[in-house]
Amino acid sequence: MKNFSIILCTLILFSCAGKNSQQTKNQHVETKNIPVFNADSAYFFVKKQVDFGARVPQSKAHKKCADFLKTVLENYGAVAEFQFAKGKLYDGKSIDIQNITGKFNVSAKNRILLCAHYDSRPFADNDENTANHHTPVLGANDGASGVGILLEIARNLKNLPENIGIDIVFFDVEDYGTPQFYTGRYNADSWCIGSREWAKEAQKQNYSAQFGILLDMVGAPNARFYKEQGSMEYAPHVVEKVWNTALALGFDGYFVSQQGGAIIDDHVNINQLAKIPCIDIIQFEPNSQNGFGDYWHTLRDDMRNIDRNTLYAVGTTILNVIF
Repeated sequence: MKNFSIILCTLILFSCAGKNSQQTKNQHVETKNIPVFNADSAYFFVKKQVDFGARVPQSKAHKKCADFLKTVLENYGAVAEFQFAKGKLYDGKSIDIQNITGKFNVSAKNRILLCAHYDSRPFADNDENTANHHTPVLGANDGASGVGILLEIARNLKNLPENIGIDIVFFDVEDYGTPQFYTGRYNADSWCIGSREWAKEAQKQNYSAQFGILLDMVGAPNARFYKEQGSMEYAPHVVEKVWNTALALGFDGYFVSQQGGAIIDDHVNINQLAKIPCIDIIQFEPNSQNGFGDYWHTLRDDMRNIDRNTLYAVGTTILNVIF
């Protein structure tokens, strides 16, 4: 899926020690005053994005998806808006950026940032068939899964306490990084372009949030989420808050209490530029060559990579953290 598809800065491999927890089915967690996360709803939102086609920036599918996301946020009570900006791609060409923000409880000073990227990769450059390397990716897991979870969370924010504000941001042009087939100079700044522009503007506007949570590749069957290195460097207290919540809810089959690899993802810009402690919940495969699932940046990143149980585990954890 994502641009982060790119760099696993320092891949530290850990063997998966300890018990293999039972996969959580769509059982309801008994918690008072906390909405129940509907995995079917989240799955619908993921599929809706995929049905638009590959959401490559500046394509028709991308525009239709962006309009849909903004409308859904507004229907759920958010003050939603587009942020338009310009960026430069790996080859120096200009690209239009269209980030989407939905603000809940606008007047609340105590705010939480939730985010994911909604664009999909223009190149299946990790596909085993080289003939597919210039074909756009549907990005069911790499992009759409995080957005789908956040839309279902947005549906549950009507009873948000008045003193808590939630800002949901869908980043654009995250996954347009330097393709593997490119013969020019590799450009690490070609990833996460939309979040870079968002973070710059957030700093200008003196926007602040108590903490942020980024979702990336959070829907695959039997996914494992390790404690990403950059998240542990910038926001260890947020990592522990989220992981402790997940473990208390019985999701230890998904949230692994071990450190994983480091990745260039949207949370880096949020931490470094916007100065908001932000973590990345992202699938990590320590035994794979690149640290990602075998679908990553291939034409196989379709709805076969989306599992309701995984969506439920991640979405329920975040709702419990919020409420």
